[in-house]
Amino acid sequence: MLRTIALIRTVRLLFRSQGGVVIVDDPSLAELLRRHRQAARLTLEQLADVSGVSARTLSDMERGRSRGPQHRTVVAVAQALALAEADRKRLVEMARDGRLRDHWGRPSGLCELPRAVDDFTGRGAELGWIDALARTPDPPGSALVGLVTGSAGSGKTSFVIRAAHTLRPDFADGVLFLDLLGMATHPRSSFDALGLLLGALGITERQVPTGPEERASLYRSLLGERRILVVLDNAASEEQVRPLLGAGGSSRVLVTSRRLLAGMEGVRRLVLGPLQLPEATELLTGIVGERAATDGQAALDRLARLCGGLPLALRIIGNRLVSRPRWSAQELAARLADEERRLEQFTAGDLKIANAFGMSYEQLGSVARRVFRRLAAVPGPDFDAALAAVAGGIGLGDSWDALDELVDLGLLQDGTSGRYRFHDLVGLFARDRLRREESQADRTTVALEVRSWLLRMATMAGRWFEPGYGKPDRPGLDLTVLATTQEADTWLRANVDSWLGALRQARAAGEDQAVLDCAESMHWYSDRWIHGPHWREVFTLGAEAAASLGDLPQQATQLNYLSWVHSTPMNDPVPALRYATQALDLAVRSGAAAQVAWAHNYQSVAQRKLGQFDAAVSAAYRAVDSFKALGDNDSHLTCMGNLAHCLRDAGRHREAVEHYHEAIALLDDGYDVAPTLAEYLRTHMAAGLGLSLRQLGERAQAITALTQADSALGKDPSYVNCLVLEALAPLLAETGRVQESRRAYARAAEVYEAIGDVEGHRRCRRLAVTE
Repeated sequence: MLRTIALIRTVRLLFRSQGGVVIVDDPSLAELLRRHRQAARLTLEQLADVSGVSARTLSDMERGRSRGPQHRTVVAVAQALALAEADRKRLVEMARDGRLRDHWGRPSGLCELPRAVDDFTGRGAELGWIDALARTPDPPGSALVGLVTGSAGSGKTSFVIRAAHTLRPDFADGVLFLDLLGMATHPRSSFDALGLLLGALGITERQVPTGPEERASLYRSLLGERRILVVLDNAASEEQVRPLLGAGGSSRVLVTSRRLLAGMEGVRRLVLGPLQLPEATELLTGIVGERAATDGQAALDRLARLCGGLPLALRIIGNRLVSRPRWSAQELAARLADEERRLEQFTAGDLKIANAFGMSYEQLGSVARRVFRRLAAVPGPDFDAALAAVAGGIGLGDSWDALDELVDLGLLQDGTSGRYRFHDLVGLFARDRLRREESQADRTTVALEVRSWLLRMATMAGRWFEPGYGKPDRPGLDLTVLATTQEADTWLRANVDSWLGALRQARAAGEDQAVLDCAESMHWYSDRWIHGPHWREVFTLGAEAAASLGDLPQQATQLNYLSWVHSTPMNDPVPALRYATQALDLAVRSGAAAQVAWAHNYQSVAQRKLGQFDAAVSAAYRAVDSFKALGDNDSHLTCMGNLAHCLRDAGRHREAVEHYHEAIALLDDGYDVAPTLAEYLRTHMAAGLGLSLRQLGERAQAITALTQADSALGKDPSYVNCLVLEALAPLLAETGRVQESRRAYARAAEVYEAIGDVEGHRRCRRLAVTE
């Protein structure tokens, strides 16, 4: 009966008289509104402008989709149409009747939309996405479905409830909300869900079909006849959701799930991530209310940051503050700062963030659970499938499967290039699971295996660049193959936080030989990544390990590397000279002739930067002579380059040019040095030669030398690129090649940005537009 009433559009009463048939017309609200608008000679858009009611709402009213619009809407339309009092009253009454019919057409309390939280904050772009979905033209023959996914605690339910309340006026036939219980042991079946939804749509229990196909068919037909927003919260699987999506018409369906539901076809997807810090602080401020002024912005910012932007975490912390007026935000932040106890602090009444994560964890298979908790042993913020396989003690294929399962449930975030990371709080939950579910012996074994693998991989990758090693006999460790220098470089950069963390752990565990081997392997590679921020720590750990082993030559070696770090990447020559002097003392005492020579070389570099040019040239000559006597061609040619640099900076450019030419001639004559070193040194020599020729006024030769150096450097960004380009650019400008000069400065700015030199980037970017 209700369905029959809902489909009535026009009642035509036929009365027969002697003269024929008289038709008494009783129009619907839709027809009446259309007649008044056409009589006023207004389009829908014009009426929308005059009334302030959206064209979409007016269109729904005229098409019969909105049979009971709000009173204020109808009054605004009547005023815009300047209706007579009787016509206005009739329009208002018809809208009221429609609202009453809709109200009594749905059983009370069934699939009702929950209230929205009062302090909902942020998500402006995401709410805009939902609004656009609701206003998208109806697709023919298919339902328009929005799928909102995100990890536990990301606020999916609060978000869709807020969106549904906002959109409610646009859905004349109502909004339905149903929790699908996706994280429960037994999620709600689609059959039961259809029964509840049909009841909410006005179908009595006796009228609800008993077969699943018949239920789904009736549900689709009802959605197709009406304009309804259906919110399906907490979906468990594609199989559960598919029968609940409808099949066309102006209704819309929103689905939320912790799982990605990758098998869903034709849905529009929105991933709900953590809130940005300003929005997170705003939400926390809204929760704590008046006490925000007392707690202060800085303390609330710190709390929001410790919550990692997760709305559930923010609500728990906000509720704890509100329920304990004597607590201060600063005190609570201090408690949260302790990582070992942070997770247990996220509890307020029946809200506990570990429970939210735990429901997702319980959905995992046994292998994925083991991988999840053991990934807490990785000493870095992200990891790939190979490292996950090491941690989980499984093969690479099983590792990919486990990671997919973790991402699907929102327990891992997947990023670029096949790398994954925990949200901070999820990482603490994984650590807690590891501690609770595995013995101390097993935890120790996992940490050792992860640490050892990382150090072996880093050492092998670093040695790719060392002349005495180059390509390893076995270029991979079971799970990862490094077949080229580029692959080795990529691995070292992508995993730097993890192998550096492993280096720290190994030093703390007294695994000094492994630490020393790894630090030593980074010597030549560090020239390739010269502005890496970690070299000081790497070589400090190496020096400490060598000292613990009582290995004076290696301690001298690591101190020499520290001198290089301070003189070149850090440009801090005072400690550089101190380290080189300490290295010289240890090398002399232990009879390490090569390290004596290197100490002289690094002393000269520091002295050159300090303006002590005579001392620098003298030390550089000692290094060159020592390596020549030792027959170490690689080091000899390297120090010849440094000698020429010292002469150049001392203003002795003619001598510098002679030494550059001498070194380049040795390379041209086939001097026996490692090929990679030869390429590196040739480029540096050409760059230095161009700089000295410029100072001598020999511009053409300088431009030739610098252009050759620029070409030889290739595409890998380094400080030498910047040195060459910054020397070349003014020479080009001085010879009238202004546009080429500006391009050289612009390229230098790009390289400086790539290697992390902010000042160099700004300087060259400025010169690129002013020179």
